[in-house]
Amino acid sequence: MGADDANTLMEHLPPVGWADVATKTDLAQLEERMNLRFEAALANGLHRQFVQTVASVAALLTVLLSLAVTVNQLLGG
Repeated sequence: MGADDANTLMEHLPPVGWADVATKTDLAQLEERMNLRFEAALANGLHRQFVQTVASVAALLTVLLSLAVTVNQLLGG
């Protein structure tokens, strides 16, 4: 690329300095932070789902036990 073409290209770039250019290191650090956030959100969501499942099973067992006691009483047990 000649000097004229290079100057034309540079004139079409946004007016920022080299400090505003992302490096491979910047992108790698961003990827790591995003992965950590994703893993934390996933772990939190799975924990919440587990707790809700345990609570649902406990409620279902309570209803079944209550039903069993009622049926037993109705049958004269």
